[in-house]
Amino acid sequence: MPSFEMISRNLLFHFKYYMLCLLSFHTIEYCCSTSSDTSPWNYLDSYCGNITYNSGSIYRTNLNFLLDNLSSHASRTDNNGFYNFSTGDDPSNKVYGLFLCRGDVNTDVCKECVADAHTRLLQECPNQTAAIVWYDECLLRFSDQTIFSRADLGENLTRRNPFDVPGPDWDKFKMVLINLLHNAVDKAANHTTGKKFAVEEGNYSTDQKRLYTLTQCTPDLSPYDCKRCLTEAIIDVPACCSKKQGGRVIYPSCNLRYEVSSFYDTVSSASPNSPGGKGRSPPRAAFSIAVPLIGVAVVLFVMALVFLKRRLRKSYVAMAPETSDGVAEILTAESLQYSLTETQIATNNFSVDNKIGEGGFGRVYKGVLANGQEVAVKRLSRSSGQGAEEFKNEIVVVAKLQHRNLFRLLGFCLEGEEKILVYEFVPNRSLDYFLFDSEQKRSLNWSRRYKIIGGIARGLLYLHEDSRLRIIHRDLKASNILLDGNMSPKIADFGMAKICGVDQSVGNTNRIAGTFGYMAPEYTRCGQFSVKSDVFSFGVVILEIITGKKNSSFYVSEDSEGLLSYAWKHWRSGDPLALLDSSIGDSYIKNEVIQCVQVGLVCVEEDVSKRPTMASVVQMLNNSSVTLPTPHCPAVFRSQGSEGRVEELEVEQSNTERISAPSSVNGASITEPYPR
Repeated sequence: MPSFEMISRNLLFHFKYYMLCLLSFHTIEYCCSTSSDTSPWNYLDSYCGNITYNSGSIYRTNLNFLLDNLSSHASRTDNNGFYNFSTGDDPSNKVYGLFLCRGDVNTDVCKECVADAHTRLLQECPNQTAAIVWYDECLLRFSDQTIFSRADLGENLTRRNPFDVPGPDWDKFKMVLINLLHNAVDKAANHTTGKKFAVEEGNYSTDQKRLYTLTQCTPDLSPYDCKRCLTEAIIDVPACCSKKQGGRVIYPSCNLRYEVSSFYDTVSSASPNSPGGKGRSPPRAAFSIAVPLIGVAVVLFVMALVFLKRRLRKSYVAMAPETSDGVAEILTAESLQYSLTETQIATNNFSVDNKIGEGGFGRVYKGVLANGQEVAVKRLSRSSGQGAEEFKNEIVVVAKLQHRNLFRLLGFCLEGEEKILVYEFVPNRSLDYFLFDSEQKRSLNWSRRYKIIGGIARGLLYLHEDSRLRIIHRDLKASNILLDGNMSPKIADFGMAKICGVDQSVGNTNRIAGTFGYMAPEYTRCGQFSVKSDVFSFGVVILEIITGKKNSSFYVSEDSEGLLSYAWKHWRSGDPLALLDSSIGDSYIKNEVIQCVQVGLVCVEEDVSKRPTMASVVQMLNNSSVTLPTPHCPAVFRSQGSEGRVEELEVEQSNTERISAPSSVNGASITEPYPR
């Protein structure tokens, strides 16, 4: 229990901080989120990439030059609060960078915010080749890959106001919010003054309560990419900020925010070139504003008490052991919940004409929501005994994940016996549909296959290391990789996924499930799973992508060799290019193919310790100068003649480490949105 002295000190600190916040025109929630920060600017968060460089390298020299250049341009009045720059002649040490200041702040604020971000970025990410730092007033980022004129929907940041919209106002509030945001998106995307920035405001109640919204993109985006980025941000709003008086979603290339009180300079926002629009003053200057301090002090003291109480209660809850399976957290998130009627209307009452796939636990339908958004609706079979548990697991896992290479859960429906998942719709089916069909595979040239391999690697890295949870997928295979309109991969089917602790990367189970040919040997033998078992599955998928051959297609008899042995034989003979799918023809980059074969073989090592982490894999694929480890003879499996789904086999943890029920069910995946 905190002492009275500690409480007093906290109250005094928060009182002073709330005073600063109010006099600086900041809303309470965002002051709260930065109360431990000594910077005068409203620091929100930062992101550091996974690939590092040496402190004395040419890349660091180029980075220092780039950041100095960006900082110097932030003081100029002719750049509209945005500037991008790159330096370095050699692609291996070239660095790209940009800053973006909020559209309504003046040049002085922009300059000082970028300078502060420059310092913080090097402190937060001292030797990473890519990093972003977000403030309320600006963002600053750099990367070893080009970031210009691209809608980056990777790492994102969400914040929400702690206060709820009163119940009677919520329905009107929600409608007004969506309309204002879409109007602001259209204005920002089509802005003609050099800033892709817009604000919109309107009443959301009969007593004229106001709602304020702001949208912004980096000006180098096309109108289409700006709108696409901001639309993605709008989709994120319900998951982060349902029924809240304010919220924000921030991507590297765009951001939006809304509040029930004005948080931007209305003069600058209404007329960016107006001589009277000087933007918001720096927080340090705010103390010159005349305020009746005695009355404010009383109000702020009460606010500080309330906030401290919330902080203490939140800390207590955070220390409590997690006894829940996490489902309650999702079930209370009304922003994710769809009614049965909504899903019926979207799918034309689950019409056969809308059916696009069928898995082991239900059918998948294409649907169109009331707002015109296309979705994939998975309706679990009522007769499936395992469906309920898998359903809960998939909601808990997928709803917490946000990455461009992960299949995205939009919501769910639980009414009576109905269990329904609503996903984003991807038009190009699954990877195996293209990869293992003699005609369809021709559309997968080497460039696309290489891109798919890299995307899957980044998605797994996010699951293993970069998400708020540590996720082991346990059923990675070609049929669980979906392809969007750009043929970018999205990892799907999280019904088998396991959530581990932050410092945990290994687990054991006495019941295994997965697909023969993709499961790591230590998992099939003794039920041990880890991030390295996902790495093994990834290695199999890489070799399938290169060869265009399904792992199970090699098993025609007990004596036939598998895909891994086939690949190893060609590697040992010095002819890895012979593995390449003949449908690709001659349009490939030799070094990339050899690199991918080597990475695939390293990933399927029988010895777990010799397999790389996904962070190492991503580095190997992104940097041709990295020395790849030498592969050894891979693990070899014998199957019963075809790829088989293993439906929870008992594993006896003994010295013999054997599967006590070595049967398999040749069936579909738990979530199979598209037919094989």
